[in-house]
Amino acid sequence: METRRLFGTNGVRGVANVDMTPQFAMELGASIGTFFDGGKLLVARDGRTSSVMLLEATMSGLMQTGCNVFDIGMAPTPALQYITGSSDVDGAVMITASHNPPEYNGIKVIDKDGIELEREKEVEIERIYATKGWKPRDWKSLGTRTSRCGALDEYKEAIKRHVSKERIHSASLKVVVDPGNGVGALVTPYLLRELGCKVYTINANVDGEFPGRLPEPAIGNLAMLCAAVKAFGADLGVAHDGDADRAIFVDETGTAHWGDRSVALTEKFFLLENKGETIVTPVSSSTAIEEIAEAYGGKVVWTPVGSINVSRTMQRIGAKFGGEENGGIFYGPHIAVRDGAMAASLIVDIMSKTGKPLSTLFSELPRHYSSKSKVACPNAVKDTVLEKLRQETEKLKVETLDGVKIRFEDGSWILIRPSGTEPIFRLFAEAKTNEKASALVEEYSQIVSRIVKSN
Repeated sequence: METRRLFGTNGVRGVANVDMTPQFAMELGASIGTFFDGGKLLVARDGRTSSVMLLEATMSGLMQTGCNVFDIGMAPTPALQYITGSSDVDGAVMITASHNPPEYNGIKVIDKDGIELEREKEVEIERIYATKGWKPRDWKSLGTRTSRCGALDEYKEAIKRHVSKERIHSASLKVVVDPGNGVGALVTPYLLRELGCKVYTINANVDGEFPGRLPEPAIGNLAMLCAAVKAFGADLGVAHDGDADRAIFVDETGTAHWGDRSVALTEKFFLLENKGETIVTPVSSSTAIEEIAEAYGGKVVWTPVGSINVSRTMQRIGAKFGGEENGGIFYGPHIAVRDGAMAASLIVDIMSKTGKPLSTLFSELPRHYSSKSKVACPNAVKDTVLEKLRQETEKLKVETLDGVKIRFEDGSWILIRPSGTEPIFRLFAEAKTNEKASALVEEYSQIVSRIVKSN
């Protein structure tokens, strides 16, 4: 029997009460509990309207298979990951759909090191689920549920150890934090204030309907933050996604910058202090990452798209820094996962160290222009569409580490890949001008749309 694939790029996701039902969550929880053989597991959730429902159902599945569950409540995903990696537990489960729209939710499974499970372990959970091979315990051996207090304070203190609180305090930076009504509101404003920043907030009430803006901190969703930075005369703004593992930054002029700019900036200062280190990043990242590495004595290892690929590669080769163009910064000395609060702390640390405005720091980086888009595509035909796209582009300079990445003679490129979390193809293009990047996205969006319609 062919096992149904449940896990995508980042956990199991779907529409709440359609795909992600309580029955499904309980059975998946029982499968996860069977995989961990009745171990000790941390759990947490984001603020989505369906997260309490799904957490309770998942915990029921875990406890019926003998797992002792420790609930840290609402928390950013990287907070749960840090606490997992620093605690005597066997793993963790996070209820979140990260950047997906409000109607979505998901389940992430985290290993004892704080990093999401490797694909081979996900396959085993899928096998248990498909065969209904979970192992319920008798009434005397059921798991227990305990509240785990103080986790967010432990997480904040851990981040503080990697930056200079005294220097940041002396810089007296003014920061606008936009958690987008997500659980980043529980950490980042307080963390930056404790580091000595003057903090203003917008969309900082946790609300599962995300009334302020959509959970994804895409440039087009950040007009309110850009305006707030200018209105408050702030030095910078920071925006998170729904579970705060990503951070996008706005400079003092009210200009929002794609995540590859903040990755390149933090990479530059990391390499200034860590000569010869390796930078791990997916094929969707800017050429600037490679140029910074060459200029400051580092080297780049490319991975398929997906935070798990960056994290596991960092762990395998002992790398201390990774980044994604979507605003994910992986700081290995803290924990090798993308972490929005850690990213915000690193940026204010760099600003306090240099005394330079954020716009100036960004202007000193190699300059490339990017454009993004997406094309709807049913999950069932993604593989077929991708194969046809490969056939149509085989005479070009193509890389297939993840999806199809086409490089052109003028240094521009476009990456076309099926999303692991939504029924879409994502397109990323980079060029020396905005016009060229936008033209590439437009041209290949039409090609992908045509192939999708033919299936």
